[in-house]
Amino acid sequence: MNLAAATNESLAEMSNVLVYSAMAVYTLAFLAHIAEWVLGSRSKVGRTAAALTPASARARAQAHAGRQGGGTAVLDKPKVVTRSATGAREVPDGPGAAGGDEKGDLYGRIAVSLTTLAFLVQAAGVVTRALSVQRAPWGNMYEFSITFSTVVVGAYLGFLVARKNVRWMGLPLVTTVLLDLGVAVTWLYTESDQLVPALHSYWLWIHVSTAIFCGAVFYLGAVGTLLYLFRDTYENKIENGGTPSAFARSVLERLPAAASLDKFAYRVNAAVFPLWTFTIIAGAIWAGDAWGRYWGWDAKEVWSFITWVAYAAYLHARATAGWKGRKAAYVALIAFACWLFNYYGVNMFVNSLHSYAGV
Repeated sequence: MNLAAATNESLAEMSNVLVYSAMAVYTLAFLAHIAEWVLGSRSKVGRTAAALTPASARARAQAHAGRQGGGTAVLDKPKVVTRSATGAREVPDGPGAAGGDEKGDLYGRIAVSLTTLAFLVQAAGVVTRALSVQRAPWGNMYEFSITFSTVVVGAYLGFLVARKNVRWMGLPLVTTVLLDLGVAVTWLYTESDQLVPALHSYWLWIHVSTAIFCGAVFYLGAVGTLLYLFRDTYENKIENGGTPSAFARSVLERLPAAASLDKFAYRVNAAVFPLWTFTIIAGAIWAGDAWGRYWGWDAKEVWSFITWVAYAAYLHARATAGWKGRKAAYVALIAFACWLFNYYGVNMFVNSLHSYAGV
């Protein structure tokens, strides 16, 4: 018995070391992402601004250039990858954080490699934590936090493996993960312990794991939505003849077009919404087994339902002509804010049946 306890304690310590090691590697990845943005060529990025210039101004510029080169001069239109939606402007995607620069791209690849390494180290920390308590590694907010950030990074890397253009998300992703882990190890840390009787159920694996996965994907959608709002403002300013600041030109011109960001956010939110519905249903079934009732208007249950309603409103807004675009994006951000409050606020500030999760 003493040997088993010592082994579990050693595994818990190993888990802590792995989590701190992952934070160190994420910090290196953060610096590499910064280098990718800083060293990325700004000269090639200017093509995006040119593509956003009103069509009439481009036509005049082309005609003027043609006259200077002789009456028979033919100007080749740059071949750009465009994304468009109904009623949206058609503009090219930006070249990415590296800006088409080889040195910037090298640092970007280094950043992704370091992120992958940190993900593997952190995942090992989560598994080791599970072995130390011999249960699912999400019995309290500390365990939930380290697992959540692991799944977020895993989802991001999954998109990269699928050859989706999401490397622009690397910097905000790694920044958020570092903040999440910092909060977890500083304020949320809880010693390894066994669960209260109510949590001894296979529904712990089903309900909580799906909630974590949904939150991870909702996070990716929220980042896409937030960047869409910035990029859309930038495109509107260019289209109306405004002059963005040098910082805006350096950063926003490298992002995908607003329509691409909007489409990405919508697709990931729509794809995971049915799973969030299942998460609530699974929680209700588990509540029936543990407490003898399927729904009791507990704070966690209420905010899970509020989050569901908010994302349902977002999906409905996307299908409504007057609410597409920025209005729908605001609803999406409100929905993710509801999920965050359900994650942090309910456990920290509200007394409920879920308070055994602790902080």
